Parts: sequence; C-alpha cells; structure tokens
Amino acid sequence: MPSAGRGTLILVLRHLAGRVWWYPHHPDPNNVEAGVAVVVGDGGSVVVDAGNGPAAAGRIRAAIEAAGLPPARRLVYSHHHWDHTWGACAWPDVEIVGHAAGARLLEAEARRPWSHAYLRAEVEANPRLLPSFRARAWAMPTWDGFRVVPPHVEFDDTVTLADGVVAHHVGGGHAPDATVVTVPDSGVLLFGDAVYPPPLHLRGTDDTGYDLAVAAKLLGLGDFDWYLGSHEDPHPRTAVVELLSTG
Repeated sequence: MPSAGRGTLILVLRHLAGRVWWYPHHPDPNNVEAGVAVVVGDGGSVVVDAGNGPAAAGRIRAAIEAAGLPPARRLVYSHHHWDHTWGACAWPDVEIVGHAAGARLLEAEARRPWSHAYLRAEVEANPRLLPSFRARAWAMPTWDGFRVVPPHVEFDDTVTLADGVVAHHVGGGHAPDATVVTVPDSGVLLFGDAVYPPPLHLRGTDDTGYDLAVAAKLLGLGDFDWYLGSHEDPHPRTAVVELLSTG
C-alpha cells in the first residue's frame, strides 16, 4: 500500500457483515493506531472510536466518503485511551457517547499541556511511557487545533442508540471504562481493547494474554457471528469459545 508519511498506511474500509464496516488497525504495533468501525444507520453512520489523532481521523473520514457510506452522525468511545479518542476533535458536529468513568479521565487528560516537549518530559520522568508517547508523537505532526474531547453523552451500564447499536460497559484490567458495542441485526460485537491486558507502562509480570473474564462477558451478551477488536482482524464466534475452553 502507498505510504503517507512515517509509518502511515492509506487504507480503505472493509465490509464485515450486514451494515458494519471497519477501517483496519495499523499492522506495526509500534504505531499504536487502532482500527475504527463504521455502522451504517438511517440518516448517518455510527463510528466506534475516533482514530489516534486528527490526521488519522481525516483518513477515516475520507475512507467513509470513498466507500459511499453516510457521513458520521454519532461516535462511540470504546474507552478513553489516546489511540481511540485523540481524533475526536476532527469529527465536528458529531455527538460523542462514552462511559462516565472514561469521561472523568478524559476531562483530566484535556487539562494536560500536550506537545512534543511535554511528551519528552513525561518520558524522561517515566521511561516506561516511551512506546506510547513515541507513538503519540508520530500521530501528531502538528498540535494546531488539537484538543481532547470528553463524551457529550455519558452512560453507566448500557445505552441503546436510536439506530439499534448498543454500548455495554464491561470494565476489566485494560481500562475501567472499557465498552463493547453490539450490532445485533448484523451479528457483530466490537470489543475495542476490552480483552487486552493493561497498557505497557502499567502492566505487571502476570498481565499476559487475554482477559478471560471479560471474554466470557462478551459471550454472555448474545450470539454474534463476528467479534472485532481494535488491534486485530475479526474473529468468528468459534474462536472466542475456543479461547475460553483452552484458557
């Protein structure tokens, strides 16, 4: 695929099932660019996660237009981590939905003086932040107009949007506000990072592999054909069942 700057890929939306499309994650984990899902609805699309910065959000918006899908009218955060929320400022006039715990964390993030100098200073104070903060620097060629955007609409447990998309809070070790999004009429569950261990700078020696307790919650939400995370390709239901059976 053609390159568009350091480590950046120009990707296209892929159709998963029913009215669900997805913009894939970056294959190089050092870039920390999460995938984004698009659910076509009446009068507009629901986007799950915002991209890891305004530049990524611009590429996703262009991919939606190129695919001939309706423009976004609502955006759901899977959780508050930067690679899922930093592109939100590039989605004007879009209502953002997120868990209440994540809203409080994003409000705190919005008060931090984000810049390349600030990223360097934070890494000097805590070298374990290097992989994440280096990726943030790559995602932000400019800070002009950048701001962290907390959700406009908050929920605590479950919220059903007008177009049949449902957001469920599942929590877990990766993020306290971890949320999964289900599209029942398309047989798709979007789990974001919910089954992953904590971020690298918070990870302990025992934090390896998938969070099986959260994976079990996913199966308890209904019978879905496809399970899509933010940093991998889609899994059929049989793969999730196998994961739990092998432990």
